[in-house]
Amino acid sequence: MKSPRAPWRWLALLFVPGVAAAHFFTQPYTLPVPFSMYAFGATAALLLSFVIVGVFATVPAFAVAAPADAAAATGTAYERGGAGLRIGRATSVLMLVFCIVTGLFGVQNPFANFSMTFFWIVFVLAVPYAVALAGDFYVAINPWKAIVDWLERHTRIAFSGRQPYPTRLGYYPALVLYMVFIWLELFGQLSPAALAIALLVYTAVNVWGAWKFGKQDWFRYCEFFGVFMRLLGRMSPWARSWDPDAPSAPSAPRWRYPFIGLLTVEAEHLSLVVFILFMLSSTAFDGLHSTLPFVNLYWKGLYPVIAPWFTPEPGQEFVLSTDLYYFWQWCSLAISPFVYLAVFVAFVAAMKAITGAALSLRSLVLRFAMSLVPIAFVYHVTHYYTLLLAQAGQLVRQISDPFGFQWNIFGTALLRIDPLLVDVGVIWHTQVALIVIGHIASVYLAHVEALRTFGAARRAAVSQLPILVLMMLFTTFGLWILSLPLAAAG
Repeated sequence: MKSPRAPWRWLALLFVPGVAAAHFFTQPYTLPVPFSMYAFGATAALLLSFVIVGVFATVPAFAVAAPADAAAATGTAYERGGAGLRIGRATSVLMLVFCIVTGLFGVQNPFANFSMTFFWIVFVLAVPYAVALAGDFYVAINPWKAIVDWLERHTRIAFSGRQPYPTRLGYYPALVLYMVFIWLELFGQLSPAALAIALLVYTAVNVWGAWKFGKQDWFRYCEFFGVFMRLLGRMSPWARSWDPDAPSAPSAPRWRYPFIGLLTVEAEHLSLVVFILFMLSSTAFDGLHSTLPFVNLYWKGLYPVIAPWFTPEPGQEFVLSTDLYYFWQWCSLAISPFVYLAVFVAFVAAMKAITGAALSLRSLVLRFAMSLVPIAFVYHVTHYYTLLLAQAGQLVRQISDPFGFQWNIFGTALLRIDPLLVDVGVIWHTQVALIVIGHIASVYLAHVEALRTFGAARRAAVSQLPILVLMMLFTTFGLWILSLPLAAAG
């Protein structure tokens, strides 16, 4: 089969979904200094932070919980909230139902339907950022768990589980659901009705899973929003303790070092490591998959190699080449966390070789995986916070006309809500700062873990040299991805 003509190749780009524009820059902008200078400055900042951490860091005092108990303790803590909890859970379920109803019966213009703005902007973006600041309150108001609890109280359905949850699966069910969610976000081109159907299906999956394997195990291992929020909540500088003599009365939030909650547990299963790495790789993929280097990688590199293996019907060359392009993107997304895992394991193996540690490679990977969560978080923020600024204000209008039926219930439907636009230069330098801060936090966490694992400060510092190189690579790669739309616009 002959390769498609060049215009067909570029015409295929028209089919790339627009969701990836969450971090796209519409204003032309040229970096004030070459990108190499930013990469050099960021890696120099990491190197300096490594030296400072190596000299001054000690293991802070914090309670270390067993992995099996930590998730349950967190959930129990936040679920003992009295009237506030009941109001929060009722509100979360109400908003879930409202998103489904407005999506099914409202206008299908995604910019006029309440469900699209609330789900993608408030639930997917604002709530995780709030959890990272205030702690994992989501575990208390999880709407799907609230529905299961309500069914258990008001029906004869028992959610204790028909069979034990297979521990060998670990967090892989959550990972698969997470991958499906990202696929829908990037390639599904969901209308409000399609989003509502997806939420209904996800609700049914959670109810079935809680019935089949028991609600405690299902919401610990399989409900991926809960796993995602729990990881982010451990970064919060606020923690709550609970008096065992008065379990229904939570203490006031107490301050702790930011990010230190990630060291209170380790990843108890390799699947959680892959989940964390997918938090990284999915965001990187979102930023990369619609850029010219990624497109050229397929059309100029891969497609000429695989094209001779296919013989489409006459006139179907464009359809086939486009289908193959989509399949290439889907496969790239699916394997991305395992590529990151291979890289991470390689650097941890180098750490093991340098230190001569008696611990197995698997144990070291599980111990140091949590140090990657701050990087995953700042990747998420840098890619999407502009979308939050630009679109969140539309809820003020949509709350008066949630179905798009030209209502004006609260008198706000006709308000002019301009997007909060930020200068592109400010956006870029904010992104650079966030990327560097997230990696410095990860360097600190990894060093503290090394002190706990290897004991002697000198040995711990030496063990972190491969991890430092890994952090430098992550920093440079993350900044490069963010700079691509700028370079194209400039």
